[in-house]
Amino acid sequence: MIIIGSGPAGYTAAIYAARAEMKPLLFEGQSLGGQPGGQLMLTTEVENFPGFPEGMMGPEMMQQFKKQAERFGTRIIPEDVTEVDFAVQPFKVKAGDKEFHAKSIIVCTGAQAMWLGIPGEGDYQGHGVSACATCDGFFFRDKEIVVIGGGDSAMEEANFLTKFAKKVTVMHRREGLRASKIMQERAMKNPKIEFLWNTEVREVLGDGQKMTGLKIYNNQTNDVSEFPAEGLFIAIGHKPNTNIFNGWLELDAKGYIVVKSDSTQTSVEGVFAGGDVIDHKYRQAITAAGTGCMAALDAERWLADQE
Repeated sequence: MIIIGSGPAGYTAAIYAARAEMKPLLFEGQSLGGQPGGQLMLTTEVENFPGFPEGMMGPEMMQQFKKQAERFGTRIIPEDVTEVDFAVQPFKVKAGDKEFHAKSIIVCTGAQAMWLGIPGEGDYQGHGVSACATCDGFFFRDKEIVVIGGGDSAMEEANFLTKFAKKVTVMHRREGLRASKIMQERAMKNPKIEFLWNTEVREVLGDGQKMTGLKIYNNQTNDVSEFPAEGLFIAIGHKPNTNIFNGWLELDAKGYIVVKSDSTQTSVEGVFAGGDVIDHKYRQAITAAGTGCMAALDAERWLADQE
């Protein structure tokens, strides 16, 4: 078996596959634009993963997952898969100038949050800048924060964050929202939420340790100003890491891998998928780990049926 991608889904699939003596080979890259460990590598404190009552830093948690997978015999290659061939079995996977073969494949390449690409954004990720309210909202209790976006996800994030924040300002580059009517109404009726229209964030400001504000631009008046804020949540969508599977696996309109109902089986028999690459709804470490487990179990049963 070959597992493409690490993170909670890939490592969990490897743990189950190795314990079932399926000799998994795991490629660490292709989980977040080549970032081994997935999105948790960009997360500071993880407090909502069961079994860690004191919390744990995201990168440290992924190291623990990796060690556990290796303990049971998973072979890990710290490279990106650059090409696949699912036409016939054994399936072919290329990494660098080498080609590997396997009877079964599990895809756990994840998805990555879409970022603004502005100065300071990367510097303060995990120190004020986030793309996951469910993951990080708790750390912004009684703070004034900003949400960027105009869709359902942005409204959902803004409403959720009002449980913790003193005030939430939604900034949108247009004068109207793309969100569904019910989500718009819910956000606009929330007394903790304010809106800044026709506003674009140009830079994340900070003191070198944490975020302190934003440089914003009004695209109607051309005014540039500074906006004090202790947190920035970017909710402009996620992009699944599925480019190398285009043409091989069935993808939905947003690029997520389509799996069969009540299964992790993809459109190609013998190829399974788990984690955020199939999940645009929950996107949590625990749900990714769960589907990674499911993919390994599905693959084990499928291989047994072939024999």
